[in-house]
Amino acid sequence: EIKRMFTPEFRNRLDAIIPFAPLTEPVILQVVDKFLMQLEEQLHEKKVEAVFTDALKAYLAKHGFDPLMGARPMARLIQDTIRKALADELLFGKLAHGGRVTIDLDASGKVGLEFEEAVAA
Repeated sequence: EIKRMFTPEFRNRLDAIIPFAPLTEPVILQVVDKFLMQLEEQLHEKKVEAVFTDALKAYLAKHGFDPLMGARPMARLIQDTIRKALADELLFGKLAHGGRVTIDLDASGKVGLEFEEAVAA
């Protein structure tokens, strides 16, 4: 079936199959930290300090990782749970002029935001 789907030129470029070991929990947490660091840098540009709790990181590690897909679903999970929640607050709400946000899980296990507005200087 490979011969039918791919041209000989493409098939000749394939050298070997490289198996990857499954990601361990510490590695998954490092991936979570990488994604959150990127978000933190973007928020810093808007004068917003972000604090991510360990409970949130554990939630993202558990729900943003798939044994077959690896950490690929992580970006979508962060987009759907954190970035969407922050968007309105950054544009029109409590973070429009900067401030501090703590991102944690609420009592029901959903992502929740706690705000401290920027103090006018």
